Amino acid sequence: MTELWTVHTADLDAAVLEAARALLDDAFDGDFSEDDWENALGGMHTLIWEGGELIGHASLVQRRLVHDGRALRTGYVEAVAVRSDHRRRGHGAAMMDALERVLRKAYALGALSASDEALEFYASRGWLLWRGSSSAMTPSGIEATKEDDGSIHVLPVGVTLDLDGEITADWRSGDVW
Repeated sequence: MTELWTVHTADLDAAVLEAARALLDDAFDGDFSEDDWENALGGMHTLIWEGGELIGHASLVQRRLVHDGRALRTGYVEAVAVRSDHRRRGHGAAMMDALERVLRKAYALGALSASDEALEFYASRGWLLWRGSSSAMTPSGIEATKEDDGSIHVLPVGVTLDLDGEITADWRSGDVW
């Protein structure tokens, strides 16, 4: 039996957090850093369980993105993964359905940075590729993040966007996008 949880970080116990971290480490082939984990905490999580085992995780955290002179309350999708032996069965879509429900009710904008393998998945869900330039508000000022151009996707909820314009992320450790 498959079970989907939607829960805030504050309501996850240490064992569940440990299982989620292990799943992400495995799913990203050991390329999921301590900063990546930290950036996935503090918001809502969707978790998929099957037979008492965690097989999927995704989270939605609040950030501020600046576009067209406005600081937008943004639900940022992080740490989306499904255990390799359970992929292509709709689990990713189920987790995103739950996060997108929260996003549509609580934020003006959704955003994420997609891997090449996930570009088609997010596009099929209505996420739009950001075609313009990207940057980040760093401790030393605004700096371009050209390495992230082509991976940033947005889901406008209550805002009109110029997808060819500039978008600037708030600062955080690790990957800014």
